[in-house]
Amino acid sequence: MGALSPAGRARVATVWLGGCSGCHMSLLDLDERLLELAPRLDLVYSPLVDAKLFPEDVEVALVEGAVCSEAHVELARRVRARSRLVVALGDCAVTGNVSALRNALGGALPVLERAYLDPGNLQPQLPAAPGLLPRLLDRVLPLHQLVPVDLFLPGCPPHADAIHAVLLDVLAGRRPALQGKVRFG
Repeated sequence: MGALSPAGRARVATVWLGGCSGCHMSLLDLDERLLELAPRLDLVYSPLVDAKLFPEDVEVALVEGAVCSEAHVELARRVRARSRLVVALGDCAVTGNVSALRNALGGALPVLERAYLDPGNLQPQLPAAPGLLPRLLDRVLPLHQLVPVDLFLPGCPPHADAIHAVLLDVLAGRRPALQGKVRFG
């Protein structure tokens, strides 16, 4: 593990790619433990804060969700380049999970056609503004198929206790050990 910032606080980021935000809800389920952790870390990027750009020198990045779009590819690569420890947070980041179900349809186009053009929909129509939809990848990928991942934290969502254990280990300068603490699903 790398050294913490000069103030002894870990620079932590959370990222939300193609997922349901359940992993972030599990993070919030740390409840009062968040208050105990707060003096020891800086949340420098997250959908929970108003940071627009992923910063440099992140100690640990917890990445929720699968890689589903070109924007996810760009963000995941930036996260990897700027973070010492990248954690695939939850089953979507670890395996693709629910987000990857569309892979069986043969690409992004059948999904978009079903969602926006199928006459079985109540009001099928394409979005009015060009560029409104993200540019989807033809295949949804688990995070490790795009960038190297240091730690896999499965669960749908991962239990708050497992997330807490990872953060405690990072704050102590240890590589997190998850044997016996996690499960899929």
